[in-house]
Amino acid sequence: MKVLGILLSLAAAPVAAADTVYFTTEDYPPYNFREGNDIKGAGYDQLIVIMEELKVPYSVEMMPWARAIALAQTEAMHCVLTTAHIPERDTLFKWVEPLAVGRNLMVARKGSVLDVKNTDEAKSYTVGTQRNDYTQTLLENAGFEKIDLATDLKLTLKKLESGRLDLMPIDEQHYVQLVKEGEPLEVKFVFTEQKFSIACNPTFPAELLAKMQGALDAMIADGRQAKILGNYGLLDANASGLATTP
Repeated sequence: MKVLGILLSLAAAPVAAADTVYFTTEDYPPYNFREGNDIKGAGYDQLIVIMEELKVPYSVEMMPWARAIALAQTEAMHCVLTTAHIPERDTLFKWVEPLAVGRNLMVARKGSVLDVKNTDEAKSYTVGTQRNDYTQTLLENAGFEKIDLATDLKLTLKKLESGRLDLMPIDEQHYVQLVKEGEPLEVKFVFTEQKFSIACNPTFPAELLAKMQGALDAMIADGRQAKILGNYGLLDANASGLATTP
C-alpha cells in the first residue's frame, strides 16, 4: 500500500521536534480511509478535533496495519488509531477512549452453504484475517486453529470471495459499508463486541495523554462525537440487522 503522510503543524509558537506526536493509521472505513489525497473517517475526524484544540504539532500517516501498530508500540511519541482495546493490548499502550464502540461479525461470502451459528461451530472452518489485527488475537484466544493470515483485510476479503476461505471476522460498520459497495457478503453470527481507541506508546507523556482524554471527554459530553459518528453511520444500532448474541 502506498504510504500517505499528512503533516499538520498547529502550534502557536515553535515547539521542539521531540514534542511532535506521530499518529499512524490504516485504510479501514468508516474509521479511517483515503478519499483522493485526504484521510477521513470517524476516528480520524475526532483525532483532528482533539489535536487542533490542544495546539500540539503532529503528523498522521497511513500505512499497513502491522507497521502502524508496531510503531506505536515501540517508538516514543507514537500513537495508532482506530485501535480495538482488547485485554491482550491493555498494558502494551496508554489509551485515549472511546472513539467508538462496535461489534465484530463473522461473515461468509453471500450464498455460502455454511450453517454456523456460533464460535464453536465455526472452529472447524478456515477463517481469515489480517496479520497483527486484533481479530487475530480474538481468533487465537477463542481456540481457532485454521487461521489464514494476510497482509491486509482487502486481501483476506478477496480470499473469502474466491472461496479460499470459509469465514472472516469484520467490524459491523465496515461490513455494512462493504455490502453497500456491492461486496457479496452475509453475516453468520456476532463474534465479539469491542471499544475503539487511540493507543499510544507506553512512554507517552502522562500530562499530554490526560489533555487528549479531556478533549475527547468534552467532545462526548457536548455531542460533537455523536455528530461525527452520525456522519459515518455509526449511530445506527444493529446496522447489520443482526441481534447481539446473549
